Amino acid sequence: MQGSFLCLKFKIDSKKAKFEKHYHRKPYIMNQEIENKLIDKNTKPTSMRVLVYDFLSSQNAALSLSEIENHFENADRTTIYRTLKTFEEKGIVHSIQENATTKYKLCHDDCDEKTHKDWHLHFYCKICKQTTCREDISFPDNMKTDFRIDEIRLFAKGICENCLKSLQ
Repeated sequence: MQGSFLCLKFKIDSKKAKFEKHYHRKPYIMNQEIENKLIDKNTKPTSMRVLVYDFLSSQNAALSLSEIENHFENADRTTIYRTLKTFEEKGIVHSIQENATTKYKLCHDDCDEKTHKDWHLHFYCKICKQTTCREDISFPDNMKTDFRIDEIRLFAKGICENCLKSLQ
């Protein structure tokens, strides 16, 4: 099928293991864009990597491994975890430590393997439990220093504007 890609799901039914074929229809251009972004980051564009990237690009909030895994019902947790770790190493996602949980959000295109430029506030809402990137509050990245900053972690907890409105 042109403009689709094949997902194979491994299923165990009455002591028999089998693969089920499922075609996902996505615009070819969108998949090609994602593949090109992954290639630009020296990352092989496997089906799972394209799917995870596509899913993360549609999200406003950072997501945990469990939240991402819930979206991909039959995908292997280890494969999703390895995908996220590869993305983090290649500057495709940045991780946000929140209590004992790690959440992931897509990086800007100018992040790379050496430097993550997510120098903005990560905000956790205590009511809706979402973590968002607040780019309007950031650490200046154009400071003149005699050292290199590779990563800055700014994290705050509070009540987001949507939840604050609903409280009034």
